[in-house]
Amino acid sequence: MANPVSTHTYLLLLSTFLHSVHPSHQIQPSQFNALREIQQFLNYPSLISIFNNTWDFCNLEPSPLFTVICYEDNVTQLHITANNGDFPPSLPQNFSIDALFSSISSLQNLKVLSLVSIGLWGPLPATIGKLSSMEILNLSSNYINGFIPLELSYLKNLETLVLDHNEFTGQIPSWISSFNDLAVLGLRNNSLFGPLPISVSRLENLRVLAMADNHLYGEVPNLQNLTNLQVLDLKNNKFGPDFPVLNPNVVTVELRNNSFQSSVPYEALTSYLQLQKLDISINTFIGPFSSSLFALPSIEYIDISDNKLTGKLLHNTTCNEHLVFVNLSSNLLTGDLPECLQQQNNSEKRVVSYGGNCFSKEEQDQHPSNFCHNEALAVKVMPQKLEHEEGKAMGVVGSSLVTGIGGLTVIVGLSYWVFHRRKKGAAMKGASTRLIIEKLSTVNTVKLLSDARYISETMKMGANLPTYRAFALEELREATDNFTHSTIIGEGSLSQIYRGKLADGTAIAVRCLKMRRKHSPPTLTQHIETISKLRHKHLASCIGHCFECCPDDSSVGIIYLVFEYLSNGTLRSSISGNFAGVAGQRLNWAQRIAGAIGIAKGIQFLHTGMIPGVFSNNLKITDVLLDPNFHVKICGYNLPLLAENGGMKFYHITLKNCRANEEEKDDIHDFGVILLEILVGRPIISQNDVMVVKDILQVSNKMDDTARRSIVDPTIIKECSPESLKTVMEICLRCLSNEWTDRPSIDDVLWTLQFAAQLQDPWRLDSHHVHQQSVSLPL
Repeated sequence: MANPVSTHTYLLLLSTFLHSVHPSHQIQPSQFNALREIQQFLNYPSLISIFNNTWDFCNLEPSPLFTVICYEDNVTQLHITANNGDFPPSLPQNFSIDALFSSISSLQNLKVLSLVSIGLWGPLPATIGKLSSMEILNLSSNYINGFIPLELSYLKNLETLVLDHNEFTGQIPSWISSFNDLAVLGLRNNSLFGPLPISVSRLENLRVLAMADNHLYGEVPNLQNLTNLQVLDLKNNKFGPDFPVLNPNVVTVELRNNSFQSSVPYEALTSYLQLQKLDISINTFIGPFSSSLFALPSIEYIDISDNKLTGKLLHNTTCNEHLVFVNLSSNLLTGDLPECLQQQNNSEKRVVSYGGNCFSKEEQDQHPSNFCHNEALAVKVMPQKLEHEEGKAMGVVGSSLVTGIGGLTVIVGLSYWVFHRRKKGAAMKGASTRLIIEKLSTVNTVKLLSDARYISETMKMGANLPTYRAFALEELREATDNFTHSTIIGEGSLSQIYRGKLADGTAIAVRCLKMRRKHSPPTLTQHIETISKLRHKHLASCIGHCFECCPDDSSVGIIYLVFEYLSNGTLRSSISGNFAGVAGQRLNWAQRIAGAIGIAKGIQFLHTGMIPGVFSNNLKITDVLLDPNFHVKICGYNLPLLAENGGMKFYHITLKNCRANEEEKDDIHDFGVILLEILVGRPIISQNDVMVVKDILQVSNKMDDTARRSIVDPTIIKECSPESLKTVMEICLRCLSNEWTDRPSIDDVLWTLQFAAQLQDPWRLDSHHVHQQSVSLPL
């Protein structure tokens, strides 16, 4: 709730100034009128009617709420800020940010504009580009939405750009590098998505790069040439997997809560002589931790909590005397807590947290030492960065494969040996077979499946899934009523799918797959490891497996793959009118866009969320299911081992630009067919249906909005904004291009659909006469 006294004082002060001023020789009349218009647009009441003709406008005493600075007869600085961060005064329902900035643009010599916490809402107008003299622009803590406008790039003299705490969406534009003098770039707490453009690395004068609390992802560009960079704040995004390359002059590095999965470059960090704050918490950094960070000459704050860092710390480790905060919690550290971090040796101001490790000091809930040893063995060693030479890259692949799954290879080899012996007639008794299978499951749990646990924690959308594990055959028999025929929910030539429920109540689907012994142990190992990693919010994910020797054929083994079970029907049923089993209910337009975005995110993960990527998934709308919260999940993707002559189509890690291949674009075409059905609201069964509906869509899209609406599902005609509908139709047609080279990438598809969602939401609000800023669709 606003402080009525402070807000009233704020309004009174500003109104007193504006109504007590008349054009003097120190300000041009056009600029005086612009200030009066700003007063009206911001809804400031006229409380004072007596003018003080002697009040010198340009010598007005600055205040925390309102400051104007003049040079000669021009306004050069304008600062308006709500009192002490209080809730800003409400703007009128007919407020127009376009009109406001049209008046501000009259202040042609304005070098500094700061409008903070005053409740501005709406897209940033193109008229911002008229303020060509602008050097500092601060519009933080408002409700400004939409894309960052291109016209902002016209401000060639800009040195500080702060748009923190708004509702900007879209990607960070690559033209950001056009600001040659830019020193501060603040875009914290918005709804920006996509990668950080490489052009940022050309901002040679940049001192502060603050992108925290957005939806940004991908590799951080090489920032080594930014010799002036002091503050890097990227926390609460999805950047990764590698630690960013920075210049040693950096002072603050905040990478908290991202998707980093590499080792920490301690050798580089030891050269960061000015580093004061390092926060890499809530990631999946791996490998040994170096206590040399404690002794960096300027270090004051270190947070490495919630990672997979290993190593043994020594009692006599030294610490910088200025170190005031250390958090080592929830890693795999062993040994002794350094003496300089122990409470009895700390100054009162030093805070130290170290729980969730395996230190000999048992305070703060330490694990037993074997926990850190076993977990450390299970952490997959990440491959080094790819070299240009193919031979080096293959060496990396080989070494990481041997390191990560060597233990399982031995066990699967034993299973293979068992099959081989059975074929030669060396019969084994049932009890012996069970013993081998039990040993196989046990080792998988310790090694491979903890790898999967590590993967599941690092994948950006894989939360809320059960930990991947090995199942005992008896456990699956009990869950499926001994695999009775009544529990079968799907069947193929080489596999059956059974519905079941675990002892803890978890609903599962078990795919029983007969596997001939032509699968070598390394191949089988690779397939199982891949399956364990395919965990994502928009995939019906595998949560475990079980091995068994086939009693009827000595050359065949059986693998049971255990999946999460989804009971709310398919996306097709929710569009055709049987939503969650209730006839007559259908997804509305906003829900359909959200569903399409979910499918695109699932495809994006299959293509890029792991190496090698999963392609040629033969996607169909009937393979898109709904979970209990009605989020979409793809169940029909290309798992390995699901066909004797098939197997997973992927590409070697050394290939460049593998996402531009034809198999990836096959998935894009299939996604276009799904979009087509989402649009028309009726099943599209054959390829002929696809061609006919596509042709109609193509003709209609070239005409007006009425023609476009004539072919879409009648139940959503009144819900679609014209721009949103046209955007979805256009990306659908691009996905269905006959030439695979003309089809967009999955990143382009996802970006376009998110744009369509943004176009839809403000239209929906306006159509209900709601005069407030738009709110993004929950996806």
